[in-house]
Amino acid sequence: MRLGVIADTHIPDRYDELPAAVLKEFKKVDLIIHAGDFTSVEYYKKLKNLKPLKAVLGNLDSALLRDYLKEKETFKLSKYKIGLMHGFGRAEGVFDLIKKSFDKTYDLVIFGHTHQPLCEKVGKTVFFNPGSPTDKIFTHVNSYGIIELNSEIDARIVKL
Repeated sequence: MRLGVIADTHIPDRYDELPAAVLKEFKKVDLIIHAGDFTSVEYYKKLKNLKPLKAVLGNLDSALLRDYLKEKETFKLSKYKIGLMHGFGRAEGVFDLIKKSFDKTYDLVIFGHTHQPLCEKVGKTVFFNPGSPTDKIFTHVNSYGIIELNSEIDARIVKL
């Protein structure tokens, strides 16, 4: 199974659309995972119409998105237990917060909030932050993620 992973898109509040390269790649995925900060219901619905979507609320998401999304999701894909959460608070403490929010039984934990890409294995758990594909202020690189779930988890950051 091939996953397209994004977070912190901030559309349309700060940006008009995802970069064309992301949209092109996401046409080839089985599932899109968005780790929060869509900011609008309209963009959430647009992504949901592109491909099946798993998503959580971000700290800057519209109150209207609370009708569609939770702050934390857990689910299984294939044999893998997956956790999904945006994160909150100061960027420097988000990774520690996320590690404390999911126990060691998770195979993959996806998060956002920092706008900084990260792929790190702690024990058996892969922690993955795709960064932001649109931000020009809080990160030095725009990025998204592709995760392949086969006999192993193959997670990679794609820089734009």
